[in-house]
Amino acid sequence: MPTQILGTTISGASGAGLGRTTKALAGDAVTGGGQAFSESLGKLLEGVEGTQANANVAITNMVENNGEVHDAMIAMQRAEMSLQLTIQVRNKLVQAYQDIMRMPI
Repeated sequence: MPTQILGTTISGASGAGLGRTTKALAGDAVTGGGQAFSESLGKLLEGVEGTQANANVAITNMVENNGEVHDAMIAMQRAEMSLQLTIQVRNKLVQAYQDIMRMPI
């Protein structure tokens, strides 16, 4: 089942799609300036919110006996992975900010 993250479709467990997503995010930040970078971060956050909402719907369907357990588990794993990606991006941004602030003038 293809997954949509940051406008890039990832099919199944293929790691190649995730690499393209990361490169697209980095490419937008380098070539487009600050505006493209902020848009990329906004898309990342919207993607996290979307996967969280999908997980909530899948869990609700499972509890109401309208959905399957494995669908809920897959949705929860996707939501967790997207959240972990967002946390790592945040950590790198904070680290870069701290490195810049430590530079002597």
